[in-house]
Amino acid sequence: MALHYILVLALVQGITEFLPISSSGHLYLTGEFIGTEDQGLTMDIAVHFGTLFAVMMYFWRDVWTMIKGTGRLATFRPNKDSKLVVNIIIGTIPVVLAGFFLYDYVEGYLRDIKVVAWTTLGFGILLWIADKVGMTIRRTEHLGIPSALVIGLAQVLALIPGTSRSGITMTAARFMGMERAESARFSMLLSIPTILAAGSLGAYKLWQSGNMALTYDAILAAVISFFAAWLTIIVLMAWLRRASYTPFVLYRIALGGYLLYYIYY
Repeated sequence: MALHYILVLALVQGITEFLPISSSGHLYLTGEFIGTEDQGLTMDIAVHFGTLFAVMMYFWRDVWTMIKGTGRLATFRPNKDSKLVVNIIIGTIPVVLAGFFLYDYVEGYLRDIKVVAWTTLGFGILLWIADKVGMTIRRTEHLGIPSALVIGLAQVLALIPGTSRSGITMTAARFMGMERAESARFSMLLSIPTILAAGSLGAYKLWQSGNMALTYDAILAAVISFFAAWLTIIVLMAWLRRASYTPFVLYRIALGGYLLYYIYY
């Protein structure tokens, strides 16, 4: 893959992964409009590794809490740290199961510009509704297993390109009354096992392919996406502590509308 395309791909991934605008949709559109063939899910997953390390760096205190909580669970001595771990596990199980059974179907049938257009528009409007009607009274610490499961089930929809994993989990969290910044926080913590599981599958496929050129390309893309994602998280969290999701909704509506016009006219 050409160096300039790797740069664009990694920047798109890093900037869009944690914004509620769909990284997978933008990755697909990058290939569609730049004129290069679709990079496929394997390269998509490779750049996700960069964003994984970025979110772990930003939320290192929460990651440390999860590590301690896991240790307490493993020794059958659960405490308050264990609650976050349990919620993350409950929220992750649905998408792992769905991804295992639907991976090939998504890659073969849903990676289509029409799908991206409609999901970008539709789930953008849904985020706007959730942000308007949802109360802002709950934090991540207030989540129970039922709420974590609802967010996890919503995350399954993110397998459809253009939906946005971040967007749909933030939408579900806002419907349940989580503060805007807290909905983003839980969404990003939930991304850690999800990206790790998807990235492990991608790494296995890379190893099976024996294509070392692709492996080197993936490493370079991961480094670039790491720095882009880390800066994006800083800006996003600062914004959501003071304002709403409206700019992201407007962007999704504008992009979805443009894509529909491009497709049908």
